[in-house]
Amino acid sequence: MTALPNLTAGTWNIDAGHSQFAFIARHAGVSRVRGHFQVIGGAIAVGEEFENSTVRAEAAASSITTGNEQRDGHLQSGDFLLAEENPTIVFESTGISDVDGTDFQLTGNLTMRGVTKEVTLSAEYAGAAEDPNGNTVAGFSATGRINRKDWGMSFDAVLKGGELLVSDRVTLEIDIEAVRA
Repeated sequence: MTALPNLTAGTWNIDAGHSQFAFIARHAGVSRVRGHFQVIGGAIAVGEEFENSTVRAEAAASSITTGNEQRDGHLQSGDFLLAEENPTIVFESTGISDVDGTDFQLTGNLTMRGVTKEVTLSAEYAGAAEDPNGNTVAGFSATGRINRKDWGMSFDAVLKGGELLVSDRVTLEIDIEAVRA
């Protein structure tokens, strides 16, 4: 892969108003709870060859929202994000490999709770266009599954049937609209 359609080399800043850093976890083994971080940022440095590009996406741990204040507070606590001591969640790419044209694998380091682990996300380039304000924007999405315990989130409430109240496996979904700097 050498280039993606309409994507020029240079710095692209994440437009927080049109982007989302989200997650999905199972609750009681039966339902999916979705949440996202309200404060996000970062940038993409697009190389002349796309494989040489880098991504840095950040989220403020205390900005987590699931639509339930009590749950949000628990997720910010030491049982999960330990947000007070580790205020920023960071994904920094370390490699990009081509899968099929605009689909690719994005490997990088995910840091939460002061713990950094390598993850690989399935990613997609959605294209680039000019917005109504004359800015060039590009869209990307990435998704992958992690085990929350790998980052020290060891909360384990077990229900009568043996199911965990909160699943160990969590799906990450990152949707980015980036603006050419």
